Amino acid sequence: MFFRTTLLFSLAVLFASALPAEAGKVVLMLVGDIMLAGSASSTLSREGYEYPFAATSNILRGSDIAVGNLETPIARTGLEFIEKKYRFKADPKAASAIRKTGFSVLTLANNHIMDFGAQGLAETLQNLKKENIHHTGAGRNLAEARTPALVEKNGQKIAFLAYSLTYPVIFYAGLNQPGAAPGYPRYFLEDIKKVKACADYVVVSFHWGAENAPFPKSYQMAVAHMAIEAGADVVVGHHPHVLQGIERYKGGLILYSLGNFAFGSMSRNVDASVIAKIVLDRGVREVELFPLNVMNTEVRYQPALLKGSRGKRVISHLRDLSRRWDTEIVTKGMRYFVAEEPRETATAWR
Repeated sequence: MFFRTTLLFSLAVLFASALPAEAGKVVLMLVGDIMLAGSASSTLSREGYEYPFAATSNILRGSDIAVGNLETPIARTGLEFIEKKYRFKADPKAASAIRKTGFSVLTLANNHIMDFGAQGLAETLQNLKKENIHHTGAGRNLAEARTPALVEKNGQKIAFLAYSLTYPVIFYAGLNQPGAAPGYPRYFLEDIKKVKACADYVVVSFHWGAENAPFPKSYQMAVAHMAIEAGADVVVGHHPHVLQGIERYKGGLILYSLGNFAFGSMSRNVDASVIAKIVLDRGVREVELFPLNVMNTEVRYQPALLKGSRGKRVISHLRDLSRRWDTEIVTKGMRYFVAEEPRETATAWR
């Protein structure tokens, strides 16, 4: 009887932790770079485009809004930009798989979204629209690229914005030129302040920094701080492909790099990532981290949760990376949380 009661209680706790937020609260799941092409193409053709998400879909579906950075056009055609070493293009089947996995928002501001030119981007936008996936960070012109994705959940409005600070600059959108939203302060500061007037929360993505670098550059920290001070609640970074640190800053949360998620590369420099579960409730409250194995020589393009000693090592590494900002990552049982910023520090600036 005791065993049965304990088992039922454990199952109830586990089930409750996977449920979306109650009214007034919003649960976000943020992941790193998604690129369903490259060296993964033959595996995806054989296994299907839902295959990369099979080991993590239950976690992602336990959110109100799951968000990822789409680092490839999803298109059949387009003029390939051959003046860069790596170019990617994913099959349109990828859009359906991403939606079925639970993603409802994708950021597009990065250094690969224009790999197949204006036509490749246009097809990507069409494929995402067909699957009812919200997007931000790229468009047919600068105004469209800077347009936020607005999502309403549990009575709260969440705005998503995305910007690129990576080369090639020719991929940046212009007044009458398609491309990614440039991450210049004159743009993102205006956009954040504008959308903050009509949204309860603002989440901003930046594609920035150096590949494989364990720490953000000084300009990344400056940009992130400016975004928080302008009204952003969460800043999330992509492009380095590896984890960088986490900072609580003036009531906001900065994830400098989440690394890769489902990414078609066999790079041996990339082995670990996290899913960040963020509870928005009158500010950024609970932040839980799920360590992932993204070493494709082991997981074959299917990110997998890391438990036990391997999961602890990932969290320990992220804890070390975050010490420069006095960020604490605490362990509760087998779960990992970013400690809250002291309330007096968080509220003094909001």
